[in-house]
Amino acid sequence: MRTCKTILFGTLLAASLGSTGDLRAQTVLDGAYIKEHTKTQRVVAYPFIREADVMWFRRVWREIDLREKINHPLYFPTEPINDRKSLFDVIRQGLLVDGSITAYDAGATGEDDEFKKPLLIDQIKEKLSRTDTTYTEDINTGEMKPVITQVETGSADIKKYRLKEDWIFDRQRSVMDIRIIGIAPLKEMKGDDGEVRGYQPLFWLYFPELRYVLVNWDVFNRENDAERRSFDHVFWTREFNSQITKVSNVYDRNIITYKQGIDALLEGEEIKQTLFEFEHDLWNF
Repeated sequence: MRTCKTILFGTLLAASLGSTGDLRAQTVLDGAYIKEHTKTQRVVAYPFIREADVMWFRRVWREIDLREKINHPLYFPTEPINDRKSLFDVIRQGLLVDGSITAYDAGATGEDDEFKKPLLIDQIKEKLSRTDTTYTEDINTGEMKPVITQVETGSADIKKYRLKEDWIFDRQRSVMDIRIIGIAPLKEMKGDDGEVRGYQPLFWLYFPELRYVLVNWDVFNRENDAERRSFDHVFWTREFNSQITKVSNVYDRNIITYKQGIDALLEGEEIKQTLFEFEHDLWNF
């Protein structure tokens, strides 16, 4: 009888400790303090610009390559972790979960960046998945049978972004103001041999609307974990590297249509230097 009571007591004690352990696991703080700085930030409004004060204006398109080391904070982590997400995961949550931002169709050729056609959630999901067909051998007949699977576009698949921005000299404030108008994640276009043939926008996002989502998510700071910046801060302060692919011109053509390879990169750098020298010369007395 005593043995049975001992076993029963031990069972109840283990169950009690087990339930207590589960309760503690739910309330564990993964860190020394509660991180709420970025979560409570508000979007800082852009200064108002009057058309009469615009002394000079140029529209620029550029691409951010996330494979460059300086741009890694926008790419990693490829899988969401406790306190951080990649830029694409933040965008996907805003589109499909929160419904707080709108995606716009990039057109059949991917050249429509004027925010004309909003996409429905089902259309966005269709763009973020693809059908992949593989062939496996049937163990009974020996025949090769197709196996169709749905492959979701993940954060690791988005290695480039395209920006559309306006460079404006505001004579009222005497500043060169750079406003990002739109951003588009680029998907890889592969040939039949699996080689990458180029990149095409999945969709376009209106950046002033996207800022309300980006301001609430941290970006990794290599120097200090206590001084995290939001994605909105990174774009505002231009903490990324990019290559200019197009500037407003009479032909409305991209650099790649008349320059190839290293010559296209050099042409983009020349345009970048021209913009820098224009701003510099405004203050050269």
